[in-house]
Amino acid sequence: MKSAELLTDAFSRVQESVHEAVEGLLDEELAFRPDPDANSIAWLVWHLTRIQDDHITDAFELDGQLWTTDGWADRFGLPFGKAATGYGQTSKQVAAVRVPGDLLLGYYDAVHTRTLEQIAALTNVDLERVVDTSWNPPVTLGVRLISVITDDLQHAGQAAYVRGVAERRG
Repeated sequence: MKSAELLTDAFSRVQESVHEAVEGLLDEELAFRPDPDANSIAWLVWHLTRIQDDHITDAFELDGQLWTTDGWADRFGLPFGKAATGYGQTSKQVAAVRVPGDLLLGYYDAVHTRTLEQIAALTNVDLERVVDTSWNPPVTLGVRLISVITDDLQHAGQAAYVRGVAERRG
């Protein structure tokens, strides 16, 4: 298996997990929070997608994030800046992410497709390219992609957990 195939498989597993967490839920179920300061499914999926969009755009030196270049920010209409990714947000900001599942999955799938396009021809040599010098040691493309995958899977798993709590609640 080549590096690109391995990464495609990993990102495709993220996509499966995201869809399983979101599909078939009503808007209020997507906004459910197990306690007043917990993250909702909608926020978790929005956040993981924003991070993937941000990191893939940066790592592959693309012209802009799909969030802004393809109008997703306007469609979501969230009450915070377009540069927001979810890091450091308050409980009130988390609660403001109230969007339908088809919008969440539309944005996620667009970012997923772009990600697969970028990794399709990667080689082992490409994975050694430094993409972030603000860390010691500097972050390579391979490390950045694995970081995105693990972060996405953690958040998708959290969304699945919240879905299970919401469904048991009735």
